[in-house]
Amino acid sequence: QVQLVESGGGLVQAGGSLRLSCAASGRTVSKNIMGWFRQAPGKEREFVGAINWNSGNTYYADSVKGRFTISRDNAKNSVYLQMNSLKPEDTAVYYCAAPAATVRVVYAREQYDYWGRGTQVTVSS
Repeated sequence: QVQLVESGGGLVQAGGSLRLSCAASGRTVSKNIMGWFRQAPGKEREFVGAINWNSGNTYYADSVKGRFTISRDNAKNSVYLQMNSLKPEDTAVYYCAAPAATVRVVYAREQYDYWGRGTQVTVSS
């Protein structure tokens, strides 16, 4: 089994920054993609971004492009989500996710098999 543990969430004012971490442990995940998703109350879980473990290539949703940055530390089996210029509409529970096999569509949540429990991010106006 794979365990994913997010941390770093909290309450921040609009315009502020937060850095989320996701540590992976357990059975080796497919070293392909690690994704970040978020879910606001009453809304579907949506893609935020993803990173390729090997190449370091990153992918972002249009809503966060230019404000959020994903990085990884392969030695620590960890990925990070640096969130800058936060807006109230960024308020959500943020999840990291990993696939059991190669991901073909990085923004499709059904491609991911393992999920963390999430960390709450609240941005006040």
